[in-house]
Amino acid sequence: MTAAVRSPLPGCAAMLVCALLVVAAPAPALAADKAADAVRWLALRTEALSYEHGEGVAKDPARAARLYCEAALLGDAEAQFNLGWMYANGRGVERDDARAAYFFALAAKQGHAQSQKMLRFVGEPAAKVPECMRPALLADDGRDMLVARGEAQEAVFGLVRQLAPQYGVSPRLALAVIRAESNFNPQALSNKNAQGLMQLIPDTSARFNVKQPFDPEQNLRGGLAYLRWLLAYFEGDVSLVAAAYNAGEGAVNRYRGVPPYAETRGYVKRIMSLFQREAHPYDASVTTPSPELPRIRLTQGS
Repeated sequence: MTAAVRSPLPGCAAMLVCALLVVAAPAPALAADKAADAVRWLALRTEALSYEHGEGVAKDPARAARLYCEAALLGDAEAQFNLGWMYANGRGVERDDARAAYFFALAAKQGHAQSQKMLRFVGEPAAKVPECMRPALLADDGRDMLVARGEAQEAVFGLVRQLAPQYGVSPRLALAVIRAESNFNPQALSNKNAQGLMQLIPDTSARFNVKQPFDPEQNLRGGLAYLRWLLAYFEGDVSLVAAAYNAGEGAVNRYRGVPPYAETRGYVKRIMSLFQREAHPYDASVTTPSPELPRIRLTQGS
């Protein structure tokens, strides 16, 4: 593999400039969000760099990799590149070209030029998401109002607890959707031809490869895959995810927020009352976020 030139402390000065530029952006709410992200990214990456190179602290590549990965999960392209570089060159971690390609690919999608070049040398990205890039699931703090009633519902609860973590989805969120959609009836069929526990319409079943929508496990896997995608698309905003699950992501984009449909607004309110959290961890590698998110956030902040 041909090595690219890498600065010992890449991107720090540039990141400070970027942070200042973001603060100067014309949209106050969006600028504040981006500035906060930039500060968090820079703090994590600077700490990681110090442990990677032993600058002022004992050299600790494993800790550096963990810190880079935390910033990478938050979307920092420079941290994604730095971690890819460590794996591509075996710098304090075991060399792993497929894992390096995974992180270079994430950064390349954001326009990171060095990552785009490095992808030519490391091959295909790893298919498996690295452990550190899997969002931590929300812990059950006893506020869950969802209770199984009878053996049939308990079987669904057990299946959700088994499958939801595989998709990075809180079991509580999945159960809230099932309660609102089908009330735990695996044979439920709506007048709009939504089917099964998570009320998948045929297009959604096809999109997520559900062949038998009335089979509880297949239906759950399809619904969980869709929730995982929506969480990434709306960056963990539960109200937008719920609105999109009910009315489609296109409607949320079109109205730049929860659509003004009585059914959808009632649905969002119910999901929020059951889930009891506004945000949910998400896997940024699943899909690029909605292009309308900046405008949606401005609307939410007004």
